[in-house]
Amino acid sequence: MKCIYCGFEDSKVIDSRSTEEVNSIRRRRECLRCGKRFTTYETVETAPLLVVKMDKSRQPFDITKIKNGIIKACEKRPIGIDQINNIVSEIEKEINVNMPQEISSKKIGEMVMEKLKKIDDIAYIRYACVYLNFEDMSKLMNFLKNI
Repeated sequence: MKCIYCGFEDSKVIDSRSTEEVNSIRRRRECLRCGKRFTTYETVETAPLLVVKMDKSRQPFDITKIKNGIIKACEKRPIGIDQINNIVSEIEKEINVNMPQEISSKKIGEMVMEKLKKIDDIAYIRYACVYLNFEDMSKLMNFLKNI
């Protein structure tokens, strides 16, 4: 590992520990030339995941889009940010366990709806209204009857 102070390419690891997210390791290092210490983080490199949209276009997977959608659905509801972060983490874990190279936006939407349904009916309905893109009130009413 290259020293951030002098550029020397050799250092020794003084301390290693897992981070809170458990998907990276924090390492304290000491440069063998200048003796200064610095911190590095080691993470697993994964292949990029693509999301296949309804129109068959593809874009890189972005967990912040999922989180923002959930936050919007949960606005003015008694749902804390910890619950939202847990939902986002669960979805991300489910996707990473399967390790697909592509996932449909439909599948992601279904996963979000499944999680929201368990914690708050109103947030679930709000998300469903946007995700399922109801064209008129009758389709929304049919959806509500089936809940």
